[in-house]
Amino acid sequence: MSAPSKWPLPRSGERLLTPAFMLNILSEHPLTRECYPTAMGYYPDARGHRMLRRQHDDNLLIYCVSGRGRAQVGEWRGEVFSGQVLNLPRGVPHQYQADDGRPWSIYWVHYRGSATDSFTHFLGARSSAAMLMDIGISPRLVAHFQSLLAVQRTGYSNRAFINAANQLRHLLTEIALQQREFDASNQRSFDLEAVQRFMRENIDQSIDLNTLASAAKLSKYHFTSKYKALTGYSPIRHFLNMKMEHACQLLDTSQLSIKAIANGLGYDDPLYFSRLFKKTVGMSPRLYRRSVRL
Repeated sequence: MSAPSKWPLPRSGERLLTPAFMLNILSEHPLTRECYPTAMGYYPDARGHRMLRRQHDDNLLIYCVSGRGRAQVGEWRGEVFSGQVLNLPRGVPHQYQADDGRPWSIYWVHYRGSATDSFTHFLGARSSAAMLMDIGISPRLVAHFQSLLAVQRTGYSNRAFINAANQLRHLLTEIALQQREFDASNQRSFDLEAVQRFMRENIDQSIDLNTLASAAKLSKYHFTSKYKALTGYSPIRHFLNMKMEHACQLLDTSQLSIKAIANGLGYDDPLYFSRLFKKTVGMSPRLYRRSVRL
């Protein structure tokens, strides 16, 4: 395991190394072996904090919540500012340190497991490079880290560490979500929230790509490219998903006929609507309505 730095821990700081016997449990338990924490902590105003690792055999996330630092990871080097996450994949030599004038305050977690490469790729980093992510100061993420650190007050409880391992999985996916939300909120030429509000307000209409691009004040090409980069879907595909999601709500909460629901979503042909619904949801509208009321 890549050991944390030996930075002198102040009274307000926290540092926890998962003990060897617990690592053995977590590495074999079916609920944790894919991803589990090996060390974690919080370093406030970490003046003098620095680390050099020529060998790095687990993964490390550093979330800077104030101040700044510097890092070099493989061929990449740069500054790390407040509101950024530094993702350090296993196997890549690295070094980092707090800025002398404005030292960083950081939450951090080392982790390993059979699925951690998948999490690393999900966060956008390749195994040969660091990934610096802008996510802003997120109270949700801070709460996740603090909840993760609460495992140190459980007397090495097996169940508490199993819970912490699954909190870690949630933390990693939450970082990816926060990054996308941050990117969307900082697109000066593209207001994703306004476009999606337009979609929801016109959920009963048949809207084509030209109309959506016009609402975003972009060309079709740039609109489609930006939308997919931020959501993972093409605009029309996502609009269809919104329609089918709304159809599920109506099937579940109303007595409207399938034909009426189809008409209310802009489909004159209920059979065509049913085919789209089945392709998206995996079952027909009629079967969906029966299944949610069992």
